[in-house]
Amino acid sequence: MFGSSLDASQLFQALYETLYMVTVALIIGALIGIPLGILLVVTRKNGIWPNIVLHQILNPIINILRSIPFIILLIAIVPFTKLLVGTSIGTTAAIVPLTVYVAPYIARLVENSLLEVDEGIIEAAKAMGASPFQIIRYFLLPEALGSLILAITTAAIGLIGSTAMAGAVGGGGIGDLALVYGYQRFDTMVIIITVVVLIIIVQIIQSLGNFISRLIRRN
Repeated sequence: MFGSSLDASQLFQALYETLYMVTVALIIGALIGIPLGILLVVTRKNGIWPNIVLHQILNPIINILRSIPFIILLIAIVPFTKLLVGTSIGTTAAIVPLTVYVAPYIARLVENSLLEVDEGIIEAAKAMGASPFQIIRYFLLPEALGSLILAITTAAIGLIGSTAMAGAVGGGGIGDLALVYGYQRFDTMVIIITVVVLIIIVQIIQSLGNFISRLIRRN
């Protein structure tokens, strides 16, 4: 393909593996990260459901997980990965560290988005007698939805870069393709192709996220 040792079927397979890892890890990470982000906001000292003990437990745990470089995290949780999926090599195995990596990242992004909501809206909800759950469901999340979409978009793009690093330990995907066929075989064209593909994916995801966010904000 394009004068390289790479053929189209290998590229499409790698693209599928990358999208598979990103999609599954993002969904699971969001299911974990969004509730964590909400808890970080509502359990603050001046939150709608103050719980200093819970907040002081969650905050450092999320900070610790976020501070670990992905390549180190990938290796550090190999026993946990084997426990969950039976192996530490392959595309499915890579989803475990990707999820552990992105969940606290999403939690912080969600926290920042929710903290942007006007305090006046929360106070008005309290004045109407809304419960903490009702405030979250009908006021906090809807008001922050446009920002939350951009947060998930940012997380998805971050995951794409991480999947490339997962290729270094046999995780599959575009990163593995660039390493095996590009770096190890000194095939510059393969590296260029994989970089272009990753740029296109990132541009599509960012444009889609921006478009959806704009629609929500207008409504």
